[in-house]
Amino acid sequence: MAVADRRTTTAAVASARPGPSAPVALGLGLAVLATLVWSGSFVTSRALGDSVPPVQHAFWRWVVALAVVAPFGARRAWRQRALVRRHLGFVLLASLLGVTVYNTLVNQAGVTTPAANMGMIMAASPVLMALWERAAGVRLGPRRVAGLLIACVGVLLLVSGDASFSAGDLWMIAAACCFGSYSALLRRRPAELGGAAFLFTTFLLGTLMLLPAHAASVAVQGGFTPTPGTVLPLLYVGVASSAVAFFAWNRAISLIGPTRAGIVYYLQPVCVALLSWALLAEPTGWAQAGCMALILGGVVLGAGARS
Repeated sequence: MAVADRRTTTAAVASARPGPSAPVALGLGLAVLATLVWSGSFVTSRALGDSVPPVQHAFWRWVVALAVVAPFGARRAWRQRALVRRHLGFVLLASLLGVTVYNTLVNQAGVTTPAANMGMIMAASPVLMALWERAAGVRLGPRRVAGLLIACVGVLLLVSGDASFSAGDLWMIAAACCFGSYSALLRRRPAELGGAAFLFTTFLLGTLMLLPAHAASVAVQGGFTPTPGTVLPLLYVGVASSAVAFFAWNRAISLIGPTRAGIVYYLQPVCVALLSWALLAEPTGWAQAGCMALILGGVVLGAGARS
């Protein structure tokens, strides 16, 4: 009787514990949110390519993001300044990859590359995330690898169907490498460094590193004219694509890891293609739709895989 009671008690305690499905579902939802918001930022980069110089676009994006994050993160970052100094090398590298370089490269690509191409090329970054995670000793599992490969095939078919290739595509390849490395680097974020403090610190350092390039851009290219057509997109990328999306993505990485979040990121070329078709009148055909279906299938298969 006592053994049976102990078993019943143990089972009740186990059933009362929160299972792994809740944080995984939250992580997947946050990764989807970040991916959807960032898809819009590619369209914005393309739309502003002729009116706002790329470096100035990136600089003012992060100035807006800093203003949004400061009320939540500035005080926390100050309280954790000793921890930030202790891990300064990590924080500087994350700021350089995720803030200073990545979005500047995306904006530079938007000058000559269609938004749909930008989304397709950026979909290569999950492969780099998986390679970095595997190099760190994380076992990916057959179902996750299968989903990764299926989605990757869909992206490759999508890219191969577009014969045009420009210098902007090379900028996007470099951007994809930066973002994949940044996402893998997040796994090493000190657990004690809070999300809001980390965001504020990286946004601040990344913006400061952009300041000399911004000054040079203004001196050589001149400033841009603030109009609703330039200010509103900058507010979108500063508030939604920077403050909201980066917080959601960083939190998703901490919950589900870069590989599974990277599989969700494969949704981006689908979202970008649909948005660019709707907002910029860039063409989307049946072949692209078939590739998008393949990408979606890979995402569903790989993102739902158990650790």
